[in-house]
Amino acid sequence: MTRRIVLTAWSVFCVGVLLWPIAGAGALIQRDMVVLPHPALSLSALGFGDLPARNAPQDGVLAVVGSFADASFVTRLFLLVAGFSGAAGAAALARHVTGGSRVLPQITSVTLTVVNPFVVERLAQGHWSLVVAAWMLPAVAWAGLVGNRIVLVVGMWAASLTPTGALLGITVALVCSWRRRQLRLLAAGVGTVASLPWLVPALLGVPGTGIGGATAFAPRAEHLVGTAGALAGLGGIWNGAAVPASRSAGFAVFGVLLAVALSTGLRRCPRPLLVLAGAGLGIAVAWWLFPWAAEWLLLHVPGAGLLRDAQKYVALAVPAFSALAALAVDRRWLIGGLVIVLAVLQVPDAPRAVVSLRPVPVDPAWVELSEIAAGRDVLVPDAGTITTYRGRTTLDPRAKAVSLVEPGGLRVDGELTDQPNPRWVTAVEAWRDGDIDAVRSTGIGVVVDGGETHDLGGAPRRGWRWWLGLGLTGLWFVVPFTVVFLRRGSGARRTARR
Repeated sequence: MTRRIVLTAWSVFCVGVLLWPIAGAGALIQRDMVVLPHPALSLSALGFGDLPARNAPQDGVLAVVGSFADASFVTRLFLLVAGFSGAAGAAALARHVTGGSRVLPQITSVTLTVVNPFVVERLAQGHWSLVVAAWMLPAVAWAGLVGNRIVLVVGMWAASLTPTGALLGITVALVCSWRRRQLRLLAAGVGTVASLPWLVPALLGVPGTGIGGATAFAPRAEHLVGTAGALAGLGGIWNGAAVPASRSAGFAVFGVLLAVALSTGLRRCPRPLLVLAGAGLGIAVAWWLFPWAAEWLLLHVPGAGLLRDAQKYVALAVPAFSALAALAVDRRWLIGGLVIVLAVLQVPDAPRAVVSLRPVPVDPAWVELSEIAAGRDVLVPDAGTITTYRGRTTLDPRAKAVSLVEPGGLRVDGELTDQPNPRWVTAVEAWRDGDIDAVRSTGIGVVVDGGETHDLGGAPRRGWRWWLGLGLTGLWFVVPFTVVFLRRGSGARRTARR
């Protein structure tokens, strides 16, 4: 009982260190994270907009939830549950690899899983659903290793909020359950169904706008350790502005020392976890070492854009780090204390690094525009993909509040990584020329220009793609309920054996 209380208290502390800023009221707006209380249920949210379905099913899920509840509150709840689930999964994995229930290995495993440079940097960048996926991976790995189908299904489902998370969850599940044929087939089936909200739009030929980014989105070097050292410590995000100040000051060195300390448990670590870590780190290192090959992939291989932000695949190493942390300190109290100290020192300012996650008030103009648009497509001729709101650099919040025709163009460090949205370009040219009929022909019903709102008439686009997207998002909601049938099946088999 005492061990459980200590472990629970430590898990609450670790999760609280990172999620304390989201306790306030308001919208969650920070860089790539824009979660409004009631997002628009648009074609873009459902994955069938003008741009690739990079945020499906996440945006569709939030839009559906926002139809009857506060989507920003649900996002907070999802993050909290994912954090505690990640801690529970890490503790279970620690018990599995050590073969015991000693509290120190579990605490160390929880620490490295919940609070690490990858999680901190991605939260600062606004990649909240990717953080959810990273937290769920140790639980998915444990479920694959021991054959727990229910945890496997729920973990994969939670990770699949974003396409990258779906790929991470599928990969971990398949590798860790490779010797269990039925579990492997279950993982493949669940992963496929959970991926349909973004996979179907991709197969139906939703146009892409990415033309580069191999260099702009490549893993980034950190002070004193370079790129390889940053990746070894689970850091190295491409955006230097999302890197905690301590990492830029040289504290990334402690991440390298931590990796060395963890290597003492390599011999006892399950091979599937090491394979996953090698694959994840290998993708990131290869993208950094061979930018010319990465550029070629982006230009010639369909779907390679998922690898553009290659550093995010180091998340595949999180289960291995979690297990190695437990193994390194198993029956070694002194090393256990050292590992925890190094884990803290590699990003000691984590609570401060995520302060920008504090919610902000919703602009009343967005609500007013949403009421005027009434589901119709909105054009803002002078809009950009990135804007500034209350001093924060962020995606344009209006793209979530209404069915906005997004500009699409994006430059990172001066490099054009995404071409402008052709529909936006055509509509803006027609509007500047005064050709209202041409603007209407692109499906636009409202234009906001120079602070004035122009109602062009028309109705919301509700074709078969909208209904298909809504159906696929609904199917995603159903995935976790398959655990009911799994439980019934297990109960029936136990009864038959008796």
